[in-house]
Amino acid sequence: MRKKCLPGSVAALVGLFLLMGTTACFAQDALTKLGRGVANTLTGWVELPKNIYSTSRESNALTGMTLGVAKGAGMTIVRTGAGIYEIATFPFPLPEDYKPILEPEYVF
Repeated sequence: MRKKCLPGSVAALVGLFLLMGTTACFAQDALTKLGRGVANTLTGWVELPKNIYSTSRESNALTGMTLGVAKGAGMTIVRTGAGIYEIATFPFPLPEDYKPILEPEYVF
């Protein structure tokens, strides 16, 4: 006598497939916003050497030491400010408010 376990197996595989699909997207919630805000506040200063380096690689060292410093100083203020904003507003659940303010989300 043959058992009828095919519908149960199919249901288990479909359920497993649906669970695997949810890992592709990143959940945006209050704790994610708080963590991103803390990370950007603490690592905002990294924008300065990052922009000096990337500008130097794109053109030359002189441009990196002038334009790179200016871009890095500006982005340091922007990233740190965005981090402080996200820390201050993480408990307030506004529609689509948990999306990152800056792209990329983190300095690294």
